[in-house]
Amino acid sequence: MREAEIAKEKQESTPGTLRQYVPEGEALRRALIESNVTGLALYGIKEDDREAYWRRLAASPDHKATIDEIREEFVRLEKAPTPDLPYSLFMLYRKQGTRREYESAYFERRRRLNTFALLALLEPERKEYGELLADAIWAICDEYTWSVPAHAPDSNARVHVDLFAAETGFTLSEIAVLLGDRLPPLIRERMSRELEERIFRPYLEGPGFHWETFTHNWSAVCAGSIASAAMLTMPSGDPRLAAVIGRAIGSVECYLEGFGEDGACLEGINYWIYGFGYYCYFADLLYRRTGGKADLFAPEKVRRIATFPQKSYLAGDLAVNFSDSSARKKLPLGLLHYLAERYPDAEVPPAELRAAYTEDHCSRWAPILRGFLWFDPAKGGSDWATADEYLEDAKWLVSRQRTGAGTFGFAAKGGHNDEPHNHNDIGQFILLAGRETFVSDLGSGEYTADYFGPRRYEYDCNGSQGHAVPIVNGAGQLPGRESAGTVLEAVCGEEEARFAIEMSSAYRQEALTSLVRSFVWRKAELPSLTLTDEYAFSAPPESVAERIVTRLSPQAESGSVLLRGEAGFALRIAYDPSELEARSERRTYRGHMGREETWHALDFVKKSREPNFKIELRFDFEKTEETN
Repeated sequence: MREAEIAKEKQESTPGTLRQYVPEGEALRRALIESNVTGLALYGIKEDDREAYWRRLAASPDHKATIDEIREEFVRLEKAPTPDLPYSLFMLYRKQGTRREYESAYFERRRRLNTFALLALLEPERKEYGELLADAIWAICDEYTWSVPAHAPDSNARVHVDLFAAETGFTLSEIAVLLGDRLPPLIRERMSRELEERIFRPYLEGPGFHWETFTHNWSAVCAGSIASAAMLTMPSGDPRLAAVIGRAIGSVECYLEGFGEDGACLEGINYWIYGFGYYCYFADLLYRRTGGKADLFAPEKVRRIATFPQKSYLAGDLAVNFSDSSARKKLPLGLLHYLAERYPDAEVPPAELRAAYTEDHCSRWAPILRGFLWFDPAKGGSDWATADEYLEDAKWLVSRQRTGAGTFGFAAKGGHNDEPHNHNDIGQFILLAGRETFVSDLGSGEYTADYFGPRRYEYDCNGSQGHAVPIVNGAGQLPGRESAGTVLEAVCGEEEARFAIEMSSAYRQEALTSLVRSFVWRKAELPSLTLTDEYAFSAPPESVAERIVTRLSPQAESGSVLLRGEAGFALRIAYDPSELEARSERRTYRGHMGREETWHALDFVKKSREPNFKIELRFDFEKTEETN
C-alpha cells in the first residue's frame, strides 16, 4: 500500500489554487456549523414542499420527454428479476479479461435503482414504486463489493472504493435525503451502515487510495462523490465531515492540474461530462453546505473548463472525439444550464442535444437528477455558432463553419502520445459536412483488460494504424511522452485556418529526420482542406503511406477518391497519381458498446523512393443529391 500512502502525502501537500476559495481546518468546520444547510435545503427544496416540488416537475411539459423515457424503462423493468452477480460472473474478468458480462448486470441494478427512485419521487401516490425501490436498495446493499471486477483488488474488495463504489455511495445518500422517511426505517438504517463500512471508514481510516492524486476523471468522481455523500449524511458538528471535505479538495485540485489553462479535456467530451460533471455536483453541494464560503467555481481555470463543450463540437451532437470519446454525444442539459447561469460566456446547446434517460449505459444517478433540478426552460439554447478555436495547451485546432451550403467542421491535433486515455494520434484530423463525418476518429473501443494493458495499441481505435496519420516504413507512431508534436503554426483567420506540426519524434526512426504536417482549411461556401506532409530522411525510406480513416466506402476515380455521404454531400480527395497509389481496405473493430464496427483504411502510397519529398492531398466538399 506504499503507493497509496505516497499519493495521500502528495494530495495533502498540494498547494493549488483551490485553497484560497475554501476555508481550511477549523475555519471550514465553523462554516459548516454556522451555515447548517442540510437535507433538502441542499437542493433548494423546502421540507414542507417535498412532494409538491416533484409533482410540479412531473406536470411540467419541460420534463415530459425524460419522464416518458423513465416510465418506458419501468415497463421493461417492473416484472424483470434483479440480475444476479455470482462469483462466476465476478471472476470472468480475471479469467478472460472481459468486463461487459459483470458490468451489464451491475449497471442494470443501478438502472432499476434510479428508475424506481425517480418514479417514487415523481408519483408519490404510487406505493409500488417505493416497494420496488426498497428491494433495489437492499440488493445493492447485499453486493459483495460496490467496485467492479476490473478495479477491485484480490482481497478486501468490499471496502475498496473505485469510481462506481463512490458513485453508489453518493446515489444512496441522495435518495436517502430526497425520500426521507418515505423509505422504511430498516432500509434507511442499512443504507447508513453500508455507507459507513464501505465508503467513509475506508476513506478516513485506510492508508489512502491510488486515485487521490490522479489528474484525470477518477480523482474528481471518487473524491467528489465521497465528500458529497458526507455532506448529505453527516451532521454539521461531526468532525469527520470537515476532514472528508478537506481531503477531497486536495484530490479535485489534482484533477484540475490535469487541465491546461485552455480548459481542454484531453480525455474528450465523454470524460468532461463525467469528471467535470462530478466536480460540479460536489462544488454545488459544498457551496450550499458552507453558506457560500467555499466556492470551487470561482477560479478562472474552472470557467475555461466549463466552456469546453462549445469548443469541442463540430455540428449538432458530432463531437471532436479524439481519445476514448464518442463521435456522437448528447449532453446533460441540466449541467449545461447550471454552468450557463454561473458563467455568461458558456453556451447553451439546443434541446435536441438532451441526453436521453437510457443513453448512459452506466446508469449514473447524479446527472439524471440534475436534469430535473438544474434544467432551466428559459435558457432555450441554439445550434453551435460558427467559430474557430485553437486550444494552445491541448494543441487542438477546431473550426466550425456555417455557410449557405450547410454546416462544416474541421479539427486536428498535435499533443503527445502519453495523454489520458491515450491514442497514438499526433496529426490526426476530422472532417465533416452536414451531420455526417467524412474523415473520422474511431473513438473508444470496448474496454477490456487488454484495452488498458500492454496490447492497447494493437486495437485499431487506439494505435496509429486506425488514425489519419502517416505510416512510415510500415510502422506507425509509438506511445510515450517523447512522441510529441511541435506546433509550428496555428492561425485562425477570417478566410482560412492554418495548422502545422513537426511530428517526426512520434515515429522514433533514426533515418526520419523531419516530418512536418500542414493543414490549410479554406472557409469557402463549400470548404476545402489541403494536407501537406514534408519528409526528410537521412536515407531513402522503404515505404511511406498517407492513411485516411473513414466509415464511408471509398470510390476510386481518376486522380481522386470520392467519399459519398447520405445527406447531400460528398468529399473528393485529389492526389497526384504519378506519385501516389490509392489503396483501400475494409476493417472492423469492437466499439465501446461491444458491437462490431466497420471502417475503411484509405492509403495513398508513395511510388518512388527518395530522401526528401512532399506529399499533398486536397479534400473538396461537393453537393450531391440526398440518398436519405
